Amino acid sequence: MVASLLVLNVRTLLPPDEGRYAEMAREMLLSGDWITTRLNGIKYFEKPPLHTWMSALSFAVFGIGDWQARLWNGVAGIFGVLMVAYTGTRVFGGRAGAYAAMVLASMVFWVGASQFNSLDLGVAVTMAAALCALLIAQQDDATVAQRRCWMLVCWAAMALSLLAKGLIGIVLPGGVLVLYALLSGDRGILRRLHIGVGLPLFLLIALPWFLLVAARNPEQPAFFFIHEHWDRFFLKEHHREGPWYYFLVLLLPAATPWIAIAPASVAAARHRLPGRFQPAILLAIWIIFILVFFSYSSSKLPGYMLPVFPALALLIGRQLESASRDTALALAVLLAVIGTAGLCGALFAPGVDSVRHLLLGASLAALLGAGMAWAAEWRGMRTAAILSLACSGWALTQLSLAATEPYGRGEAGAAMAKALRPELTPSTPVYSVGAYEQSMTFYMAHKVITVAYTDELAFGLQQEPQLGIPTLEEFMARWRARAAQGQPQYAIMRPAMYRELRQRQLPMRVHASGERVLIVASL
Repeated sequence: MVASLLVLNVRTLLPPDEGRYAEMAREMLLSGDWITTRLNGIKYFEKPPLHTWMSALSFAVFGIGDWQARLWNGVAGIFGVLMVAYTGTRVFGGRAGAYAAMVLASMVFWVGASQFNSLDLGVAVTMAAALCALLIAQQDDATVAQRRCWMLVCWAAMALSLLAKGLIGIVLPGGVLVLYALLSGDRGILRRLHIGVGLPLFLLIALPWFLLVAARNPEQPAFFFIHEHWDRFFLKEHHREGPWYYFLVLLLPAATPWIAIAPASVAAARHRLPGRFQPAILLAIWIIFILVFFSYSSSKLPGYMLPVFPALALLIGRQLESASRDTALALAVLLAVIGTAGLCGALFAPGVDSVRHLLLGASLAALLGAGMAWAAEWRGMRTAAILSLACSGWALTQLSLAATEPYGRGEAGAAMAKALRPELTPSTPVYSVGAYEQSMTFYMAHKVITVAYTDELAFGLQQEPQLGIPTLEEFMARWRARAAQGQPQYAIMRPAMYRELRQRQLPMRVHASGERVLIVASL
């Protein structure tokens, strides 16, 4: 898993998410304002600041760049695996803990999220820390001091979850606890949470930023808590709705190569042990409740399901310790099928040679790992078999991600942005007409003036309308005035917008062109 840090720089920052969060961190570092989060210089309150803080710290220590923008997620992904290993060992035994760590370190979604600059892994890891601390604290043989210590870790992790993504950092763990108390019969857990010391610690960590940002920006609380939580969950205005089975279908590739054993792992947790803490039941409730919660939501994105994977890995690790040979061999067969399908696709699909070679490598890694796992399991070497599956699953994901780079490079417009950068001064206006290209702003290291565009910047532009231009007519007037004075200016736009403005006789020429956008300059 540590090798994941060595490949953080393989891909260009893919818009919109990777470019957006990298740019927010860059602006935070350069402005020195660690309270009011901004995107393109515009107030941006959709999410709390933990991810932006950590990326800005990465930039401060290592410089501004692609791998530095992803470093927080890379480190967080490794931390999640280590937490699962330690917790699995403490709760289910050493072998189950090792298996659980191998499982999580090779799950497609977990590996992919560790390489992707977005908020979802941060909240998954902080929630997993809360879950793991709770599991350790509630063990039947825990001393009073151990229970208090680990519950304080749990409360602190929930506070970080709140700062990572918002109210789900406390709503989801809280819902799981209530359901666990009701379904397991272990009502005593509610008295073992050390609320008297845990809640003050939670507030001490989570509350200061919310108070400070609200003091400086009185409009922030209503937008954050109503629009970004209540409306996102119950309304469809974010246009991210999907069918109720959205996450169940997505779980199939997301938990590869372990999906074949996942249902049995969750089902095995149903056995109750009266009078005792029941970690397996709590883990199963965690998985099911989170999936049901987001399935009911009107806003669905793949990353929302990431918090289930540490819990799923713990249950799978527990199950693998006692699984039959046939079950372990079935995992190898499934991976071989995936490798074979990928091999056929890579051999016969048209495309760039470099992409085809990477996909071939990913498919061969899957086939090699499947073969090694089969041979090891047949000889009774369960740990070697699981390690083979894990290594091949990790390599399969990494090589597949690397194969997306030609697409990502074209989507990001990084080459054009970097080429333009030396021509810009702090006073050179760069307009973004009809769209906002998230990654280009980061690669130019220069904010743009949005034209006839609001979308996710709508709320910030309502507060500071002078930071954008609402209409094409106003932009054209400003462009013509500066062109008449012979002063340099640039605009980013899609080809359709360029054709429209040419028809309206705007004096401009194509300065650079990419797969999706153009950069134009004054004549």
